[in-house]
Amino acid sequence: MTTSTTSPTRLAVLDMAGTTVSDGGLVLSAFDVAATTAGIPDDGPEREHARQYVIDTMGQSKITVFRALTDDEDRAQAGNRAFEAAYDDLIGTGDIHPIDGAAETIAALRDSGIKVALTTGFSRATQHRLLDVLGWSDIADLTLSPEEAGRGRPYPDLVLRAVLDLEIDDVRAVAVVGDTSSDVLSGLRAGARIVAGTLTGAHDRHQLAVAGATHIVDSISDFGHLVLS
Repeated sequence: MTTSTTSPTRLAVLDMAGTTVSDGGLVLSAFDVAATTAGIPDDGPEREHARQYVIDTMGQSKITVFRALTDDEDRAQAGNRAFEAAYDDLIGTGDIHPIDGAAETIAALRDSGIKVALTTGFSRATQHRLLDVLGWSDIADLTLSPEEAGRGRPYPDLVLRAVLDLEIDDVRAVAVVGDTSSDVLSGLRAGARIVAGTLTGAHDRHQLAVAGATHIVDSISDFGHLVLS
């Protein structure tokens, strides 16, 4: 990948799980543990509906998901805590690894003068755990979770927080990539010039297109080529 560019992009906001990181489906495994804590029956239509809702809303802050599923703040908080604990436990035993080309793409973007922010719908503690397991503590200019931004996806807060923290003077100089409809909506609402959906994660080409992605790429590597070209 080239490391020189005349691209107007000055900031790339990259999602983690499903976009730059493969976690082997740990989100659904952790949800199955947490759903019982949140009072969702172990089987039956309510459980199936809940699992599908988690798939459909991949990328969103997990507390927001549990609030929608339970309509009860205490149950939502209990479910979210159980989810974070289960996911954290599973990180140590699961197949966590960078998606092919992710580290190289991040390096190429930064070498070209484009700042990189890694964002997630997980808690700050879980994000740090992922970064530690990957050896990515210093890979990006900024890492953000909903705790720092205010609200998670599909709100624009994560992208806008990155714009502010990294002192980008125009949202049109931002490129966003993620694997879910929520990632796409977040980037569009923030006003980013490029809002790409990648096919390495939760949502397919049709879902990303319906959400309004300006580009659909096969992988994070292709997103890098798009921005640097």
